[in-house]
Amino acid sequence: MTKDERGAGGRPFFMGKMKERAMFGFGRKDAAPEAAKASATGRVVAWGTAGRSVWSPRDTGSMVRTGFTGNPVGFRAVKLIAEAAAAVPLVCGDGMARFEVHPVVDLLARPNGAQGRAEWFEALFGQLMLSGDAFVEAVGAEGLPLELHVLRSDRMSVVPGADGWPVAYDYAVGGRKHRFKVGEVSPICHVRMFHPQDDHYGLSPMQAAASAIDVHNAASKWSKGLLDNAARPSGAIVHQGEPGLSPDQFDRLSAELEANHQGARNAGRPMLLEGGLDWKPMGFSPSDMEFQKTKEAAAREIATAFGVPPMMLGIPGDATYANYVEANRAFYRLTVLPLVGKVVEALSHWLSQHGQEPMRIEPDRDRVPALQAERDAEWARIASADFLTNDEKRRMLGLPALEV
Repeated sequence: MTKDERGAGGRPFFMGKMKERAMFGFGRKDAAPEAAKASATGRVVAWGTAGRSVWSPRDTGSMVRTGFTGNPVGFRAVKLIAEAAAAVPLVCGDGMARFEVHPVVDLLARPNGAQGRAEWFEALFGQLMLSGDAFVEAVGAEGLPLELHVLRSDRMSVVPGADGWPVAYDYAVGGRKHRFKVGEVSPICHVRMFHPQDDHYGLSPMQAAASAIDVHNAASKWSKGLLDNAARPSGAIVHQGEPGLSPDQFDRLSAELEANHQGARNAGRPMLLEGGLDWKPMGFSPSDMEFQKTKEAAAREIATAFGVPPMMLGIPGDATYANYVEANRAFYRLTVLPLVGKVVEALSHWLSQHGQEPMRIEPDRDRVPALQAERDAEWARIASADFLTNDEKRRMLGLPALEV
């Protein structure tokens, strides 16, 4: 018997031993045939969808529900990236010197009255991971913004002009819409990830991992269905002898099985059969045994799409990195720092337009604990190069030149 004949999650079917009978239909010879009612297009629809996989919607709201709030691997991957990126130390300067005291330093330390630096940046990086876009609103009449707010990406839409460049941004919620017009200085900073087929919106890792997320969620639902049926493989109740069960006997047996022998609370309860009924248990098929491996493979694909080493998410399988320290170093070097660099570069240019002065915001790699060993080796190598001047060494280390 195949898995489809057994039913999802291990639910038992009843099978007659003598003659060929339809599933769940033996012993019902006296039942009157039901009237045939069907849509004229039903056959076309059924034929068009037969054998096709069913995937979740790919809009931002649906992906957040299925891939973030409804999937532990996606949730942890987004949280890990957002929290790590938000904790990266930043330095502000104008290319010539670093600012210890500056309005931008104070603004990034407390972007608005309701959010601190870590919370604000976590929301910014989280929106970028979930939707591929991040929108920052500047609050203030003119000059440097007084506050910065991260807007929800699923509520924002780009209004392109005749030349294709954005002329406005619409924020829609609750049937109302507010338009941010783009003038010489835009009130909105739009950070987006690379999308090869869209000129205005970015492609998020959640979209790339969508198929793997669906597989992982489906495997979890299958495991839950198996647990609901006493965590045992399905079987068949075989009726021996003639005549078959009457309709009333069939319905009573079905009700008793569902009430007394299915679900976790009925696990291990003995079954009492009468009237020539016999229980034939069935073992797990190879396809049943592959579900756990399929789930683990899907989890690794999700981690790969986000750029998080599977070891850091607790996913068993092949150990790509020798140890956790090396995995953490690769995570910062290949995922976190490029993401932080992309975002702060966009913020630097945007804030420079508002303040009308050059501004550079950069990640301070020397204060990232995961990269400390690499930076120490780089400092020692450059410091020992006697053929370089002090200014050249400082420039190679990303430091401003010494004031004369």
